[in-house]
Amino acid sequence: MMKIREFVVGAVMALGAAEPALAANCAPRDTVVERLASKYGESRKSMGLGANNAVVEVFASEETGTWTITVTSAKGVTCLVASGQAFEELTEVLPVEGNDA
Repeated sequence: MMKIREFVVGAVMALGAAEPALAANCAPRDTVVERLASKYGESRKSMGLGANNAVVEVFASEETGTWTITVTSAKGVTCLVASGQAFEELTEVLPVEGNDA
């Protein structure tokens, strides 16, 4: 099973290659963010920099549990790469080497 990190990295790389022929799930960032907020009640929960200076963001709704991962190219085009339900915000501590717990 593909891990979410591998999926997002692949999506970022594909976005860079396919940007001239944008997919139907891409739009200007402002449009995507407004739609996620108004239709799904989602707000940005985390972000990071991916390949080719693409910004990867996770949006989620604490009320409904829906979530969406987006990738925004350096040109400002945002694409939806994954979405789902049952979002939970976690703060986990890395395991300490030698600790079996």
